[in-house]
Amino acid sequence: MTDFPHHDDHVHADEGDMLSIEEALEKVLSYTSVLPAESRPLLESLGGVLAEDVRAGFDIPPLPNSGMDGYAVRIEDVMNASESSPVELPVSGEVAAGAVPSVPLAAGTAVRIMTGAPVPVGSGAVVPFEDTDELARRAKDGQLTSIGICKTPKAGANIRLAGEDIRADALVLVRGMVLRPCDIGLAASLGLTHLPVIRKPVVAIISTGDEILEPGEERRPGAIYNSNAYTIASFVTRYGGVPHIVGTARDTADSLNAILDRAMDADLVVTSAGVSRGDYDVVKDVLASRGHIVNRSVRIKPARPLAFGALTGEGRDIPHIGLPGNPVAVVVAFEVFARPAILAMSGHTSLEKSTIQATLDDPIRNPDHRRVFARVQVYADVKTGGYRAKLSGSQGSGVLTAAAAANGFAICPEDSDGLVSGDTATVQMLDWPEQLL
Repeated sequence: MTDFPHHDDHVHADEGDMLSIEEALEKVLSYTSVLPAESRPLLESLGGVLAEDVRAGFDIPPLPNSGMDGYAVRIEDVMNASESSPVELPVSGEVAAGAVPSVPLAAGTAVRIMTGAPVPVGSGAVVPFEDTDELARRAKDGQLTSIGICKTPKAGANIRLAGEDIRADALVLVRGMVLRPCDIGLAASLGLTHLPVIRKPVVAIISTGDEILEPGEERRPGAIYNSNAYTIASFVTRYGGVPHIVGTARDTADSLNAILDRAMDADLVVTSAGVSRGDYDVVKDVLASRGHIVNRSVRIKPARPLAFGALTGEGRDIPHIGLPGNPVAVVVAFEVFARPAILAMSGHTSLEKSTIQATLDDPIRNPDHRRVFARVQVYADVKTGGYRAKLSGSQGSGVLTAAAAANGFAICPEDSDGLVSGDTATVQMLDWPEQLL
């Protein structure tokens, strides 16, 4: 069982005693821990966090090799070569990529060689085809028994030295790094097929409420389709987790308990709705009966109500995050609280979102002094070379279209009455449109 720290919060805390965002996030993260590592195929390792250092078992390249298609020569044999006075050398052989020359380069000769092929011992440079008269010889009689070198190369030209890229036993990939495409390529260049990577967290997603319909079900009065589960699942995938939409619990203890039973093999349980002060107590009571769950208000807008803690499964505790029910509150709360939790469980140490400074086109109101995450569209300011931000739509917590149209959250601090047009705001970026790059 995971040894989570003791918390002094009561299960049903005073709504007036609001946590700061930083306090709430610290508490959420205190219930998480880095998951074990697993051996994952190279292509499935992309974006994962490396669990162990990776060192090279050999030099790359393992032998000096040609960086061009051309002719391997000794420098002393072509010292005076030029277009007007080519140096003619007999061609003593050819080395294709993947072959290994069997004899050293004899004095006064050249070896035709392909890119990547090991150069014969004694080679001083590789002269590219375009600096020889090969084309003219082929056009004349097709014979390449000798070649004219039309340019004197510099010593070592177009020869890649053994170990030039990686030395044997060099530290190539560092524990804790997030694996990028070139890192996967480096691992492949070492002959590896798998990498030790922190396991992706499996996130069980549970919706609550009698009014919830699943997509595809027939509409009925008073019911709404379950957008929250699919929004959450998409975010889970984006941030490296494995989403498992468990189902929707109705407003009864038996229904919620049955759904929770199906989620106990997950690494994290995320629920939506049922955590506000005005919601039915069934969700809070059932969650509290199955572990240590804290319900608190947070100084954030939207998404003030938040639940967090741990559910007791079979021999282990499973972190839980309870998000509000309004669709935009789900988006904001997930980005601020669930996203860092998933990243932390995946082994990431950098949990911050990228931010920019942008000039506001529209005011942001803050009458109740919470930190406002206004949904905005950021665009380039062609006059100043900076950024501007405009509200992406109505700022109601149920207006999902405004969240879908946004590429950032413009933040109004909790100690501010609001921001006006022309103010500079910190914007937490959700996406980076191509025109902003």
